[in-house]
Amino acid sequence: MRVAVTGGGGFLGSHLCETLLRRGDSVVCLDNFSTGDPANIAHLLSHPAFEFQHADVSVAVEVAGRVDAVAHLASPASPPDYLRQPLETLAVGSRGTENALRLALRDDARFILASTSEIYGDPLVHPQEESYWGNVNSIGPRSVYDEAKRYAEALSAAYHRTHGLDVGIARIFNTYGPRMRPHDGRVVSSFITQALTGEPLTIYGDGTQTRSFCYVDDLVRGLVALLDSNRLGPFNLGNPVERTVSDLAEIVLTMTGSRSEVKYHPLPVDDPIRRRPVITLAREVLGWEPEIDITEGLGRTVAYFAARPDQLAVSAAAIRGCQSETVPPAAAPVPATPPQTIPGPAAASVALAAAAPEPSPSGG
Repeated sequence: MRVAVTGGGGFLGSHLCETLLRRGDSVVCLDNFSTGDPANIAHLLSHPAFEFQHADVSVAVEVAGRVDAVAHLASPASPPDYLRQPLETLAVGSRGTENALRLALRDDARFILASTSEIYGDPLVHPQEESYWGNVNSIGPRSVYDEAKRYAEALSAAYHRTHGLDVGIARIFNTYGPRMRPHDGRVVSSFITQALTGEPLTIYGDGTQTRSFCYVDDLVRGLVALLDSNRLGPFNLGNPVERTVSDLAEIVLTMTGSRSEVKYHPLPVDDPIRRRPVITLAREVLGWEPEIDITEGLGRTVAYFAARPDQLAVSAAAIRGCQSETVPPAAAPVPATPPQTIPGPAAASVALAAAAPEPSPSGG
């Protein structure tokens, strides 16, 4: 199977590309690295079944040759990213989604949308199952991401009803693991970065707000199961084990042996108080559920971060005092951007050190 993955250079996208190649699929990866990182896919460039295109999917999605499936993951996904790029986030959720849908329609291919638990907003129903319509502030600071994904779901469902396109929708809950950027402002990456560099762990609110953390390998298995099915969904994909933010901080401090203190700050606007998925549908229809517990998953993630001390030091300075989900962090070093198109067989000889342009819509 030949699969086009938009946002394939991002955290989730790169893991999905890797998993698809491992099982024998061919992959066309599209990204402009507005939030992704060329290093995430550097080890894939020499793979004969891997193709890379530097592309802004909000402008166009052009793939030569037939594709059997399209996985649309392109979008800023961490709050600081979409707060820093509000118009780009809305563009990739609207125009970018339609461009990806048109590619799938061209080849009568399976299309899966990486949506988000953020479509539930600050939920009034707990835990959240797919039948819940959500509680979203449509003009709040987080709305650029929430409403972009809600629109993307509506558009994908409309293509399914109008054109008979084979669509699947995944609502992804908090996911963590290797290849997260230390400066992305998400709670797992921030806590690990702060703990390893001796910075205070920043908790917004009183720490009793909850999240459900799913390790990236588990999440990608869910995406592949959805890709291989013919079901629309939407399907919640996430870990149903609910933990407070304070509990997570304690786990990270214990695991790293850090003596960092914990500092509390006011809760950001529209920050969800409780978040836990009901995954009954994914269990029964896709045969999927998480397998990796938080101790094992965080251990792998801490090891990944600890192996990059220089990057940690820069990232710690970038997020210092700016971990709030309504305050974009200071700009971290922008990754290099590879040439416009890199076919797999020739990719090993291509350097990834070209000067990077200003970020534009799309990305991982």
